[in-house]
Amino acid sequence: MTTAQGSGGRVGRRTVLRGAAVVPAAMALPAVSGGAPAQAFSGRPSAAWGVQAGEVTGTSALVWVRSDRPARMIVETAATESFRHARRWTGPLLGPGTDGTGSMALCGLPPGRQIHYRVTLADPDDPRRTGEPVTGTFRTAPARRRDGARFVWSGDLAGQGWGINTELGGYRIFDEMARRDPDFFLFSGDTVYADGPLGESAVLPDGRVWRNLVTPEKRKVAETLAEFRGNFRYNLLDENYRRFNAQVPSIVQWDDHEVTNNWYPGEVLTDPRYTETSVDVLAARARQAFTEYFPVSAPRPGRRQGRMYRVVRHGPLLDVFVLDMRTYRNANSANRQTEDPQGILGEEQLRWLKSELVRSRAVWKVIAADMPLGLVVADGATAYEAVANADPGAPLGRELQIAELLRFIKHRRITGTVWLTADVHHTSAQHYRPDRAAFGDFEPFWEFVTGPLNAGAFPANALDGTFGPERVFVRAPERANVSPAEGFQFYGEAEIDGDSGELTVSLRELDGGVLFSKTLQPGRVGQ
Repeated sequence: MTTAQGSGGRVGRRTVLRGAAVVPAAMALPAVSGGAPAQAFSGRPSAAWGVQAGEVTGTSALVWVRSDRPARMIVETAATESFRHARRWTGPLLGPGTDGTGSMALCGLPPGRQIHYRVTLADPDDPRRTGEPVTGTFRTAPARRRDGARFVWSGDLAGQGWGINTELGGYRIFDEMARRDPDFFLFSGDTVYADGPLGESAVLPDGRVWRNLVTPEKRKVAETLAEFRGNFRYNLLDENYRRFNAQVPSIVQWDDHEVTNNWYPGEVLTDPRYTETSVDVLAARARQAFTEYFPVSAPRPGRRQGRMYRVVRHGPLLDVFVLDMRTYRNANSANRQTEDPQGILGEEQLRWLKSELVRSRAVWKVIAADMPLGLVVADGATAYEAVANADPGAPLGRELQIAELLRFIKHRRITGTVWLTADVHHTSAQHYRPDRAAFGDFEPFWEFVTGPLNAGAFPANALDGTFGPERVFVRAPERANVSPAEGFQFYGEAEIDGDSGELTVSLRELDGGVLFSKTLQPGRVGQ
């Protein structure tokens, strides 16, 4: 097994297998021909890539589809699978400008109900010529507290050279998560590995051979818009993932591998695999592909970079604050500066988060971070990629911004904050407490880490003592880049009881059940 370096020649848990193979004809789903006029196509439009729903609230949702040719998107919603008394929505015209993808915003939905939907693609020149409808379902957020809430989360899909292995059943973890019947899936970043080419095969330590499904776009690092689009399209080749998307709506955030390893704004790559070395150029292309291939809220008009951070409200019990710890960060460094207003969130995002936390009336406020707080994530020998800087003393560098946020949460008496993340390719639970910390002006809180979904697993990261973390539970391999065939594939589940308001967080392993569980009490500090 050979490895390929990330940006700037960095090697670590993000290393990948290299090589090339092709997708078998039976698995090759149709693709939009860029710029081809509608009359060049014969037959009817096809939605073979499935459907997705996302950003579901009590009264609204986004529905996504991809067409193999220019087509009008038509959505119908109903209370039952029979689609009796269906409501019809006329959506956008899909074409090569968005790689055939499109999302339709549905509003005025009844809260706390199961919604069945079907998407039909119609020829723009002859609306009577339609493709086979594709169906999906989701639950709108409840209006009543007693209905409770349940969701799953994880991240890190098809990384370190481990792609779709049809001989082992593909991305089986999605079928397992679907069986939990969650209200939604929080996809916590590294949704693709655009910097991770896939090899055709690799020999595992026990002598077995891992075989990847490989597409042309997965033969090299993504640089062009077409290559980024192909990376997002790759995961949709997996039947488990497409089936999951039709059953469970998503809230999606991004991290680094949607662009390239450990990236930050303004970076210029020295990785010899790249001919386009401007990270800003690559990130803009990746962002476009990301927003095309997921049902996510459109970036705010007038913002040069768009905006990934947002809050999704899920009834009276739960608000999900989706952070973007990538787009606004400062450069990765030794992370020891004594002043750092930009930090990992940027000043504007920090102001937004404070404001939205104050506004929130939800019992539980999940802060969906794409990187952990107290785990040391290095970027090479002298720089750090996340918040922690391996110095257990008073806050420095990016820690200053997090200290400011934690102090704000305490002094504004904001209760019910829980941090969820992925990124580090193992699962663990950390409890942060001021009497163990170098910085003590905050209330105790929990951080739960999970993942990967289908990627290499890695040993546990060291803890940084600045905010007093105690690792209450961890499961991780002892060596780096353990394949999904060898286990260590994780996801988390969070369930809020409608009567008591208790939040139970469980860390789960594929085929292994619950590894760790913690029940938190609503409105209580110091737990």
